[in-house]
Amino acid sequence: MKSLPILLSLLALGACSGKPPPAEAKPAPVTTPFDGLRADEQRAKDTKNTVEKQAEEQRKQIEAQTQ
Repeated sequence: MKSLPILLSLLALGACSGKPPPAEAKPAPVTTPFDGLRADEQRAKDTKNTVEKQAEEQRKQIEAQTQ
């Protein structure tokens, strides 16, 4: 019975040791079935922009040659 208060006080002191709490792991990004479609759509937009840019440069070169 006498050891119970001593044990409880040791447990209380042990709980307040000043250690920082463990860092929580970041959750993994959630993937959806539409991620692949979004990537394909972005790739198509990038290709379209590249083609339009090249076509504009070609038009400028043709106009410069005809003048």
